[in-house]
Amino acid sequence: MLAKILVEGRVQGVGFRYTVFQKAVEKGIRGWVLNNDDGTVSIEAEGDQETLQQFIGDLKRGLNPFIRITDMKVEFLEEEKGYKKFQIRY
Repeated sequence: MLAKILVEGRVQGVGFRYTVFQKAVEKGIRGWVLNNDDGTVSIEAEGDQETLQQFIGDLKRGLNPFIRITDMKVEFLEEEKGYKKFQIRY
């Protein structure tokens, strides 16, 4: 399963991408995280539905005290893109 996630709030310049990366690797999720020019962060995450739900729950709870998520849009898709690992994109 693939989750496309768009995160808004104070999510750039606060270690958000790196902490997302750490959590994804810890849970065995594949995909990527990327800062967008408009201040949002995009995530594509592949894994089983239960693991993706746990991962999204972890994001919503906050990963460090500097991160402030104000909105998170999540779209689940059945097809996967076949990512082999999780990476931070620049």
